[in-house]
Amino acid sequence: MNRPITLPEMLDARERRALRQKQLLARYSMPMVCFTMNIAGPVKNSRLIRKGFEAGKLYLSERLDSLHIFCAHYEEINEATGNEACWLIDADPLLIKKITCDIEDGSGIGRLFDMDVLRPDGTKIDRAELGLPPRLCLICGGPARECARSRTHSAEQLQARTKELLTQALEEEDSILVARLASQALLYEVCTTPKPGLVDREGNGSHKDMDIFTFMNSASALWPYFQACSRIGMQTARLSPEKTFQQIRFRGQRAEADMLAATRGINTHKGAIFSLGILCSALGRLPKELWKMPDAVLKECAAMTAGLVAADFAGLTRENAVTTGQKLYLQHRITGVRGQMEAGLPAVRDVGLPALKEGLARGLDLNRAGCGALLALITAAVDTNLIARSSLATQQETVSQLKELLLHDPYPDLSTLRHLNSRFIEKNLSPGGSADLLAICYLLYFLENEV
Repeated sequence: MNRPITLPEMLDARERRALRQKQLLARYSMPMVCFTMNIAGPVKNSRLIRKGFEAGKLYLSERLDSLHIFCAHYEEINEATGNEACWLIDADPLLIKKITCDIEDGSGIGRLFDMDVLRPDGTKIDRAELGLPPRLCLICGGPARECARSRTHSAEQLQARTKELLTQALEEEDSILVARLASQALLYEVCTTPKPGLVDREGNGSHKDMDIFTFMNSASALWPYFQACSRIGMQTARLSPEKTFQQIRFRGQRAEADMLAATRGINTHKGAIFSLGILCSALGRLPKELWKMPDAVLKECAAMTAGLVAADFAGLTRENAVTTGQKLYLQHRITGVRGQMEAGLPAVRDVGLPALKEGLARGLDLNRAGCGALLALITAAVDTNLIARSSLATQQETVSQLKELLLHDPYPDLSTLRHLNSRFIEKNLSPGGSADLLAICYLLYFLENEV
């Protein structure tokens, strides 16, 4: 890939493609879609071009699946001369052509897609058969054939526009995916039931001012923030990790305002805005193939927040300490979520995520495994929410009791969990910090299994 291609190589590739099409049509006797990319210049394949090709494959496959259209055969070739995919489809060829034209005309990078539809006899269906206008030029929007014939635009202009289209469209796709999974993680966290002291599907836990619908409103409001963090990560990937973190902090402040507006002033996700915002921007900084690797993602989070504890708590005194986190740092050197993030979230990496996966490996459903992961997280990180609603001594006693319970049963049954919930409510305890870490576990799990 990234190698300039000679004219004889391109001509040879076209001949081989035509022969392949002829053989497949003879074997299956049904319409075919042949998908290639319209790429100007001598370089016909690269990492970016390949990602655009993968997007086009996905668009067509999704559309065929949604219409329950059967694919009898699929094959793909990826060479320096370009990417090529063939579908043999048992459906009306004009319907198939309508589907491919919708993709070419409607998607952000569709102008770069060349989705030919061939009848079983090998004749190609033209757009005019559907009453559709000719395809448009990448640059000026005029008829593409006229611009190509008269060479209205230089190869350099076409290459630059191609790169711009691919970059914009793929960044948009990836940032939407990150935002969807982050919001999904928040919704899974609040729906995990029963959780001691926390809002879930069975009640409000130790909270009188919020319920599960409050959390749903908040999670929905934060979707654009997660996408923005991902885009910031992509746009600053060539800068230092600390620069990315600096750029998302103001966006986080705006997200807090969005959350409070959605919840009528109730703080549901302030901690998650901080932690998941960093995670989303870390994903934006990383190549997509690393999203499935929790260690790589968490290492990037640590790099982004290097020196955060020292910077945020610099100059702190008993006189100017206001928040619970500031006071705990002064009194006990408890660093809270800042310390966890700066260390690469060891509670998630070493305890919470392994507990979630182990529960699933044992055959438990995601809810039960999530409950076990939450209890493990409470014991693995100092939850400042627990301390704020009681005392350091109560938090330590609670952790000690949970460790004893998990030693004998790392995934307690629902009856035990409900009993824990009652005890937490009696003491007005709510491990909100651990709940945020559970949402991170869910997000990392989704990335490993869905991307």
